[in-house]
Amino acid sequence: MKRAILAIVAMVMTAGMATAQNYMVVDSEKVFKSIDAYNNALEQIEALSAEYQKQVDAKFEEVETLYNNYMMQRAALSSALRQQQEQTILQKEAEATKFQESLFGTDGALMKRRIELIQPIQKRVFDAIEGFSKQYGYDLVIDISANPTVLYYSEKVNFTERIIETLK
Repeated sequence: MKRAILAIVAMVMTAGMATAQNYMVVDSEKVFKSIDAYNNALEQIEALSAEYQKQVDAKFEEVETLYNNYMMQRAALSSALRQQQEQTILQKEAEATKFQESLFGTDGALMKRRIELIQPIQKRVFDAIEGFSKQYGYDLVIDISANPTVLYYSEKVNFTERIIETLK
């Protein structure tokens, strides 16, 4: 009886070990950085971000100038004029914040451009990884660039370079 249980446990462990080795490791960051279109897209996004930031900075500088002028003239203004200028400053600040959100927010112009440029490249890379893993019979792909908790892996299961070659 004990032998039968031990035999069953041994078979389960052996089967578990056989399927546990059916995985591969890929450094997706390295794959992406090997693609010229991806690097060009990142440069475009960075340039666009810098351009947008200049526009946002100009809006907030306008608000700051209005505020500084108001503070210098405040003592000489009537209560009604003070209130009017304060409202103008608050309105300009709200407009600047809304403008900033329209460019840099989660639904902003920069994010939309990023998706437009990066998503097709991501799809191509992920499709290549999926095709490669199916072709060679891998059931699990571990991305070592996005998972800092991977403490060790054997270079035998790292297929990053082969994925890069597949994409070329």
